[in-house]
Amino acid sequence: MSLAAIPSPSTGVWNLGPFPLRAYALCIILGVVVAVLVGERRWVARGGVRGTVGDVAVVAVPFGIVGARIYHVITSPAAYLDDPVSALYVWQGGLGIPGGVAGGMLAGWIVCRRRGIAAGALADSIAPGVALAQAIGRFGNWFNQELFGRPTTLPWGLEIDPDHRPARYLDVTTFHPTFLYEALWCVGVAALVVWADRRFRLGHGRAFALYLAAYAVGRAWIEALRVDEATEFLGLRLNDYVMAVVFVLAVSYLVARRRSGREDALQAAEPAPTVPSP
Repeated sequence: MSLAAIPSPSTGVWNLGPFPLRAYALCIILGVVVAVLVGERRWVARGGVRGTVGDVAVVAVPFGIVGARIYHVITSPAAYLDDPVSALYVWQGGLGIPGGVAGGMLAGWIVCRRRGIAAGALADSIAPGVALAQAIGRFGNWFNQELFGRPTTLPWGLEIDPDHRPARYLDVTTFHPTFLYEALWCVGVAALVVWADRRFRLGHGRAFALYLAAYAVGRAWIEALRVDEATEFLGLRLNDYVMAVVFVLAVSYLVARRRSGREDALQAAEPAPTVPSP
């Protein structure tokens, strides 16, 4: 028995009349707002046009959510074999961050290409905000009592109700709070990116690559603690392989672009209005 522990919320849903207010959704929304605000401030500080980050987010965020859900279902298919329709129930939890980042990146890149925005500079601007959004979003897992780690008797062990424990751990009450570990790690990643960006004036997507590499390192050791069902190969969870690939690609990009400075132009100039001749 642990002498101290982190309690889990008794509920993650509050009903406002006929409308359920879900803590998981609120955490995701708050994270998106923080990411946009931080990204917008950094983008403007670099000389970008105010409102650009918000405009890109309108497209990138929905694609990110879809990508996150698809990734979660692919990496944890067993939960949806008996009821495939439940794969659509995003509000019940289950968003894979790697898929969310990939979906958001793809949509954001397309928008940037169409609008003449320097995609690398925009990615560098939003990198710390994305890390903070992930930190906030992880508290949704706390409310849902999901994605926790192995049993522990450490003072910061997380109490999990019997209904949410795996069958093999029904007699265990406290587990590693992996949601908190990842949240704290993401805050540290955000701080690292801000410091490195100021120190080395990162550009052309290098700040975003640093965020990806640093996040991959933290996610790898956190994955080793988790006990939720996931697809495995050779004793390792699929997420471990994905994080290894992300880390190698991100570091390779940092090395390849190590001599790059910052972008000279962030956004194509709007065409001047034509004045009809008299």
